[in-house]
Amino acid sequence: MARPTPLSGFPEWLPDGRIVEQHVLDALRRTFELHGFAGIETRAVEPLDQLLRKGETSKEVYVLRRLQEDPASTEEDRAGQLGLHFDLTVPFARYVLENSGHLGFPFQRYQIQKVWRGERPQDGRFREFTQADIDVVGAGALPYHYEVELPLVMAEALGSLRDIGVPPVRILVNNRKVAEGFYRGLGLEDVEGVLRSIDKLEKIGADAVAALLIAETGATEEQARACLELAAISGSDDSVSTRVRDLAESHAVVSELLDEGLEELGALVRAAAERAPGVVVADLKIARGLDYYTGSVYETVLVGHEQLGSICSGGRYDTLASDGANTYPGVGLSIGVTRLVSRLLSAGLVRATRSVPSAVLIAVTSEETRQESDAVARSLRSRGIPVEVAPAAAKFGKQIRHADRRGIPFVWFPGAVGEDGVRGADQVKDIRSGEQQDADAATWQPSAEDWWPRVAPAV
Repeated sequence: MARPTPLSGFPEWLPDGRIVEQHVLDALRRTFELHGFAGIETRAVEPLDQLLRKGETSKEVYVLRRLQEDPASTEEDRAGQLGLHFDLTVPFARYVLENSGHLGFPFQRYQIQKVWRGERPQDGRFREFTQADIDVVGAGALPYHYEVELPLVMAEALGSLRDIGVPPVRILVNNRKVAEGFYRGLGLEDVEGVLRSIDKLEKIGADAVAALLIAETGATEEQARACLELAAISGSDDSVSTRVRDLAESHAVVSELLDEGLEELGALVRAAAERAPGVVVADLKIARGLDYYTGSVYETVLVGHEQLGSICSGGRYDTLASDGANTYPGVGLSIGVTRLVSRLLSAGLVRATRSVPSAVLIAVTSEETRQESDAVARSLRSRGIPVEVAPAAAKFGKQIRHADRRGIPFVWFPGAVGEDGVRGADQVKDIRSGEQQDADAATWQPSAEDWWPRVAPAV
């Protein structure tokens, strides 16, 4: 078989990279559960019409069908096509509607799963990747304080990774009510179009966005300039609200929706300044391209790695989950775990202390006595110590080199049988220091830091 060609956009980590990823996932899960979020998992596919219902996602959805389609299938059959989910929010909305009678509201959930998007692969962007989401959904209403609390939970989750070398994060926040109130106050009706254009500001620059606003939303040059002036406002204190109000006054914008949004944004910024100083920053250019957001919106960057883009985003949505009779408003954030891990690995920011779980390699004196090595392995495993038995009864020096290549810190030597038929004491060797000592499989254990692979800052 010829060497296969890698598929771009479908990352596969080496074992030490997988250890890093698993550490990140475990840390996130612990924080989410500490705050009362229950874990769920949804199916990988959704009806295609539901996936295409919200936002500009049609070009990114992978359609699922059998290779050998039934030739007798009708157009009606094909209309019920399935697609792989491109995020976890749309499937979660469907999950809430289907299970509302069995859930207690407000319902807090976390979800860690793969998603698929048919976009052009590049640094930090993949076609298959893992997301970690948290959401809170209410029945009929959801208090605003959840819009304040969720980004702080996410800040805590990401902050729990600082000790392994993950850079600090900055959560950029805005409020759709501020943007919509300001745009409508200017006389612009295509609010979603304006938001989509502003969302491209980092990618294409102010001049190109101004041209888009004029060409696609019918804005005048003065209106386009006012939109860009709003997008330029940022800060981590109440001065943000003052600057927005001054800008609105200069353009004769009067809007109750704008005032409501500024009150909410101010509450978020003040709470964050108290509970996570320096982490949350109001940034009025944050728009989020998906059109189901109705209140707060969030994007998160790694400090020093801003060019990677947002590693965590989300917002408030009031109408995504609705069956016509009942509405379930929510707020949520999603971490692009694969994007985060890819940067940690490619930039050499973190490392795994070894690439295999095994803390001990049990040496094999001869194939005839392999059962003795197997017995030692069973004894150590019964006490939760991860071990493996050497693959062959080679010279001990070769077995030690095998352990060293795999990063296994200890090699265990079963006691030799003397001329009197009595088996001598087993010995264990720390191959890093060369220290070797007698050991009993029923009582010996490695130090806590050697028991399992650890993730640590790269040296």
